[in-house]
Amino acid sequence: MKILITGGGGFLGFRLARALLARGTLGGREISSMTLLDGAFPPGVENLKTATAVTGDVSDAATVATVCTPGTDAVFHLAAVVSGAAEADFELGMRVNLKGMELLLAQLRRVAAGGARPARLVFTSSIAAFGGDLPAVLDDATIANPQTSYGAQKVIGEVLVSDYTRKGFLDGRSLRLPTVVVRAGKPNAAASSFASAIIREPLHGVVSECPVGPETGIWLLSPGRVVDALIHAWELPPQAWGAQRWLNLPGITATVARMVEALRRVAGDAVARRVVYKADARIQAIVKTWPVNFRTPRALAMGFRPDADVESVIRAYVADENIKI
Repeated sequence: MKILITGGGGFLGFRLARALLARGTLGGREISSMTLLDGAFPPGVENLKTATAVTGDVSDAATVATVCTPGTDAVFHLAAVVSGAAEADFELGMRVNLKGMELLLAQLRRVAAGGARPARLVFTSSIAAFGGDLPAVLDDATIANPQTSYGAQKVIGEVLVSDYTRKGFLDGRSLRLPTVVVRAGKPNAAASSFASAIIREPLHGVVSECPVGPETGIWLLSPGRVVDALIHAWELPPQAWGAQRWLNLPGITATVARMVEALRRVAGDAVARRVVYKADARIQAIVKTWPVNFRTPRALAMGFRPDADVESVIRAYVADENIKI
């Protein structure tokens, strides 16, 4: 089993790599090699057995051809310019999120045309696929109507994955991820970065300035559940997906106030008081387009699972980071 993870140096990509190597198998087959592609990598990547870290750009055709070679069985496409950055820099978002996707799919097609078995690909899309006038509760029949460049780029990626699958060039699956909470490390340029910051920073003794109001709702999923979903999505047989190759992942609906209250229950009043509100109109304008309430019967029937509650998400982060409370 030969695996490629684009965005393999990022928070989720690196976590996925470690999880797969710890398992040692994917789809019942032994993992023989793994290639991680990203612009930079965290410390410790050199310790990942059978993994090769390649520093490069997914929007560069030569780089993609180098990392996606005959024999590549599994591709996890996580490389992306995140929401806030893609909105602020249209050209950058289009180059990485759209051109990068096109180059990767074209390379997979070329590899398959050479006689190799078509690779199976899992693409991380986003609930930013939705926007505009939305129903109170979204489900699998809700039409994608992105209101940001990032969301539009993700939806185009989904359509391309589905069409390449229909043509037999690959076996693709797209997961629309909720907001991932709690992300370890430093804040990034994602508009949703505050959702992790209001938990992460207070637990590390730092004040967190929340750019949205306490009533703001979020559809969220923990990093551990996301990694589980990526692996499960790959291991499902093609017939489980049928013609619909995208999926809304299950998650938890929570307001910022509810998240802060869960933080209070886990870590106490002093920690929760480190969350302060400082409005940011740019972030608010992006976040208000995102849906909050979902019904995900298809995902649940296919074996995908949400977290139990916000408190369990916070406790998982505390355990992962060995935080003393």
